[in-house]
Amino acid sequence: MKYPEIVIPVITGPTASGKSASALELCGMTGGELISCDSMQIYKHLDVGTAKATPDEQARIPHHMIDIINPGDDFNVSMYVEGCLNCIEDIIGRGKLPVICGGTGQYISALKDGISFEEDSDSDIITEQLYEEYRKEGIEGIYRRLAEADPESAEKIHPNNTRRVIRALAVYEATGKTKTERNQDSIKEGPLYNFRLFEVDYEDDRSILYDRINRRVDIMMDEGLEKEARYLYSLPIDRKTTCCQAIGYKEFLPLIDNEPGSTIERVAYEIKLNTRHFAKRQLTWFRYIDNIIKIDRNLNSKDQASFILDSIKK
Repeated sequence: MKYPEIVIPVITGPTASGKSASALELCGMTGGELISCDSMQIYKHLDVGTAKATPDEQARIPHHMIDIINPGDDFNVSMYVEGCLNCIEDIIGRGKLPVICGGTGQYISALKDGISFEEDSDSDIITEQLYEEYRKEGIEGIYRRLAEADPESAEKIHPNNTRRVIRALAVYEATGKTKTERNQDSIKEGPLYNFRLFEVDYEDDRSILYDRINRRVDIMMDEGLEKEARYLYSLPIDRKTTCCQAIGYKEFLPLIDNEPGSTIERVAYEIKLNTRHFAKRQLTWFRYIDNIIKIDRNLNSKDQASFILDSIKK
């Protein structure tokens, strides 16, 4: 069953744009509960580098989809959508407003487009076979087959991104359909709810956003980001996992490994640079989202929340 009459706000924007403050204000105004849409806030113990809500904020406003897995555990967009929809159903069932907030494009697209994720045991079996081939012979032959079968996917996926190369080829070999064809099939039924997207807008002056990013990184460094990174890399997990390769953590590796010339100042510089590049990619993604409602960044968080509330009532 679909519920198009239920309007759920999705507050997004580039990193450090202030979207979380607006989401907290909106929850406060409505008695709502916040659902994180951030691919890093799902990890336990990684708080500073993921800009997770403070304990006081979490005590004041119920938060969902944060601290749900351990660093190194597997997680994907399908798992996020399932968890998020379960949270929405629970929150609505208690007469509250779900407020989704975050900047992970894959998660937002899956929700707003109503992407369905079919179980495919054949694909899983083929994936294991391809990983065995990769361990023995490398990725070159697998990538070459992907380029022949699904050139559109191959063009978008770097050959060194082993996981995505293998997954794309496994899907094709199991279904006979390219990733694009599968995506088109997956959105035929549409979204379960009326998700209304709001973006805190910095498109016209990125220098302001970049300054906010620089200042936030400085705050994170003061709040113990180095200690958090050292904890992460002390764990017995593969350094190629998603959390270990995340901006805000991976830049510490040369320092942790005592590489010559590495300094804490250099680490901070690299985090700021990489975060600014990431924000630029986010802004590009937002530009191609249909019907996204722009929020004036010059409004304070309370006024932004009021604007969102008025919009979802219309």
